[in-house]
Amino acid sequence: MAVLAFGLIVACGPKMPNYDYSKEVDPRVSEYVVGVDDGLNINVWKNEQLSTSVVVRPDGTITMPLVGDLVARGKTPSQLRKEIAKRLAEYVKLGASEITVAVTQVNSYRFTVSGEVVRAGMVQSRQYLTVADAIAQAGGFTRFAERNKITLSRRDADGTIRRIPIAFDFIEDGSHPEMNIVMLAGDSLYVP
Repeated sequence: MAVLAFGLIVACGPKMPNYDYSKEVDPRVSEYVVGVDDGLNINVWKNEQLSTSVVVRPDGTITMPLVGDLVARGKTPSQLRKEIAKRLAEYVKLGASEITVAVTQVNSYRFTVSGEVVRAGMVQSRQYLTVADAIAQAGGFTRFAERNKITLSRRDADGTIRRIPIAFDFIEDGSHPEMNIVMLAGDSLYVP
C-alpha cells in the first residue's frame, strides 16, 4: 500500500505549462536598451563643448548642448547616436560615425520578486539574471512556496501585461531549460 501511495505521489509531479517559451526575447544577444537612471557618455569627436556625460532622468530623457532634450529610454546606443547626429546636423557638420554613445552605468535593470521567497522586493543587477538567478537573489523559496505555480508578469510594448507560467522543478532538474528565461527590466516574478 505504501509503495502504491509513493507511486501516485511521484506520478503527480509538476505539470508542464502550455506556453511557448521560445518567443521570449533574450536581451543578452542584442544591443543594450537604455533605461531610466542609466549613465551615458556622449562624445562628439573633436568637439568638447558638445560632449557630455548624463544620467537618464525619470521621464526617460537626457539633455545635450544644442540638441536640448532627447528621449533616451527604450533606445539602443546606436539609435541614440543616429538621432543625436541628425539633431546636431542643424548646427554642426558631422557624420554619425563621429559621435559615440557609451553606457557607463547600468542602473535601470531592476525587477521585483514577491510572494513566498525569503527576501521579497526589488532586485537590481548589473548583469542579466534568469528566473533561477532571481529566486536565488531573493534568498530562495520559503517552506510554503508553490514552486511549480510561479507567474512572471511582463509588460509588452503596447502596454498589455502577459502572464508567463513557470514550473520551477523543470528548471531545477534541467529537463526544460527554456523555461529559465532571462528577466527583463520591469518584470515581476510572483511565487504563491
